[in-house]
Amino acid sequence: MKRLIGSNQEIAQLLYMEQLELSQQNSDVEELVEDIIAHVRTGGDEALRHYSAKFDKIDLDELQVSQDLIDQAFDKVDQDVLAALKNAKGNIESYHCQQLEKGFEDQPSDGVLRGQLIRPIERVGVYVPGGTAAYPSSVLMNVIPAKIAGVKEIIMITPPQKEFVPAILVAAKLAGVDKIFQVGGAQGIAALAYGTESIPKVDKITGPGNIFVATAKKQVFGIVGIDMIAGPSEIGIIADESANPAYVAADLLSQAEHDILARAILVTNSEKLADAVEVELEQQLQTLEREAIARPSIEKNGRIILAEDVDSMFELMNLVAPEHLEIAMNHAYDYLDKVENAGSIFLGHYTSEPIGDYYAGTNHVLPTTATSRFSSALGVHDFIKRIQYTQYSKAAIHAAEKDITSLAYAEGLQAHARAIEVRNDRN
Repeated sequence: MKRLIGSNQEIAQLLYMEQLELSQQNSDVEELVEDIIAHVRTGGDEALRHYSAKFDKIDLDELQVSQDLIDQAFDKVDQDVLAALKNAKGNIESYHCQQLEKGFEDQPSDGVLRGQLIRPIERVGVYVPGGTAAYPSSVLMNVIPAKIAGVKEIIMITPPQKEFVPAILVAAKLAGVDKIFQVGGAQGIAALAYGTESIPKVDKITGPGNIFVATAKKQVFGIVGIDMIAGPSEIGIIADESANPAYVAADLLSQAEHDILARAILVTNSEKLADAVEVELEQQLQTLEREAIARPSIEKNGRIILAEDVDSMFELMNLVAPEHLEIAMNHAYDYLDKVENAGSIFLGHYTSEPIGDYYAGTNHVLPTTATSRFSSALGVHDFIKRIQYTQYSKAAIHAAEKDITSLAYAEGLQAHARAIEVRNDRN
């Protein structure tokens, strides 16, 4: 891992520019995705079949995954995996149920009523990667909050496979997906955004994907809502001399194995720990099945930063605003108030980041590329709408007339003022 020196501001700026470069969309990809979306808009199901044959090398008769295939997945799935999915589902539900919002109503003065309604989005599309990047945990993380929010219909798409990973279909059934279609890539995002003969148009699209999926989500935003444009996975660890270097190295690698573009950052005030972590990384890499991915991630994008003291460690990490933040220190909870920017926080020596990926119940769909400065983990709030309402009586509008019309005339909007004055015309 490369070591960085400099002021916190300089280091944070360097890290941000490096991460931005890793996340940059390729102009050729943008153009290709634009063409795919246009083709799906006009060609519908036929275009989806064309791209399935071209990209996935599979000729499809039916786009929708049959109920028989879903039922068979329950017979094929490893029973330990099934039990784990059920337990994880319970944890995710119990956490996200606490995110439910209630509307409100008040009467600030006589004749005035104000309020806010909470309504679920009607139809949501969830993208689930396939092949070696098949993550049943992501199915639960995307679908369960939508169900809790009250979304009426959830459509899941996933790339066609000669044989589906059983756990993906099982997770979809457990979470409450209504329909599953075997279509992936930018063409799948286009189908969800615009609709085809088989796939209904949705109101919002969530779920992870490769650069083509991310680019497609970016291009259809505005036609539909999206959760976020996710960059490569990242982890930041704040650790002092109390940290176990083996634990720290293992947690850094837990993100590095996702992608050669993934980023792992250690900030510590202990040079002894930094040295020990480097030794542990090399030892653990040699026995890692995904070494071919994790090693270039660690060597090219991994960073170790030595800070002067605890306050400096947190100051720097708040500037970095990582997707995942571990605080590998004794009494880690006591430092929680020092965190300003992070997608999800993991406290103490035993709370490894994968606990959040799979089991704790907190969501693992998180903001990357320093966007935790202004955005949050996926949750129930992403699947609802807030609708305002107002009611004024005749007496109330009369009392407010002067204020409203003064502002309207000041902005040069005479018709706005007249809409108020006409209601107070006594003639």
